[in-house]
Amino acid sequence: MNIFIQSLSVIFYILLIILVVALIVLVVNTIKTLAKVDRLVDDVADKSRKLDGVFNIIDSATDAMVSVSDTIVSFVADKIGSLFKRKRGNEND
Repeated sequence: MNIFIQSLSVIFYILLIILVVALIVLVVNTIKTLAKVDRLVDDVADKSRKLDGVFNIIDSATDAMVSVSDTIVSFVADKIGSLFKRKRGNEND
């Protein structure tokens, strides 16, 4: 019985050592993968910072175009509104 318990404990320790080695390999591979992902994220961040100027120019141009179109639309709407007010005023007389 004593030999059985000793052999069982030896097998248990061997399996435990194998498990620890496998976990160490897994952690090392995970660290390598995270390093690659970190480099990729840094690269994407650098490229997006380079494009921020272009997006700011596009945003400014869009704001200017919207301002001009709003002015034109309000002018045309006021003129059309004044025409309809004149016609309604003439019909009431």
